[in-house]
Amino acid sequence: QVQLVESGGGLVQPGGSLTLSCAASGSIFSTNVMGWYRQAPGKQRELVAVISSGGSAKYADSVSVKGRFTISRDNAKNTVDLQMNNLQVEDTAVYYCRADVRIGYYGQTTSVYWGQGTQVTVSS
Repeated sequence: QVQLVESGGGLVQPGGSLTLSCAASGSIFSTNVMGWYRQAPGKQRELVAVISSGGSAKYADSVSVKGRFTISRDNAKNTVDLQMNNLQVEDTAVYYCRADVRIGYYGQTTSVYWGQGTQVTVSS
């Protein structure tokens, strides 16, 4: 059993900053790609950023987060963070952590896991 637990959401004024954290725990052999998605009210869930186990990060072109958000991870702790700066009202959403996790004694199976989501509200 694998669980992803997010933390760090909250209410912030426009221009403010937040850091989201996600920790994967359970019977984990290793984690491959980890990432953050978000879902605003009435909209579909969308990719924000992903990062490989080697540290290569990609940010969604359709989401205007480049230069404002930074994704990072700690492989030893199976954690992924999202540093968000200069937050705007349009960043308001529930943010979800996702991880591609290798499980099994030899890590022979890869499964996708999601966190429960953490609310980020940007408002004055």
